[in-house]
Amino acid sequence: MRHQRGEGKIGCLVSLLVLGVLGAAAFKAVPVYYGNSELIDACDFIASGASRKPLEVVEREVKDKARELGVVEALADKNAIRASKATNGEAGTCTIALRYKRPIDFYGVYKFTLVTDKRITKPIFENIS
Repeated sequence: MRHQRGEGKIGCLVSLLVLGVLGAAAFKAVPVYYGNSELIDACDFIASGASRKPLEVVEREVKDKARELGVVEALADKNAIRASKATNGEAGTCTIALRYKRPIDFYGVYKFTLVTDKRITKPIFENIS
């Protein structure tokens, strides 16, 4: 067993190189996707509790959450975050629309743009005892 040839060295090096490239790409992409997902979840929660809040407060809460998560692209454009309420008697809906783009730069080699176009609609009930 002392005279083995190193036939597997190139395959191992290629595998490590591919693993390193995937790790570096994940290092750039995961925070952007995570921040997006957290903002959408927060909008879902905010829309659920919007029955007793004015529309301006709902928009401010969404923008504060976007600022907290570092989604500055959503704050740069005035139409990126829009909230609206529609009431029909005692029931209605609260809709939060998110429309923005977040660039992901993979170390100057490749640029990807993550487009968020999400509409969250939740029912609101005004006069529930």
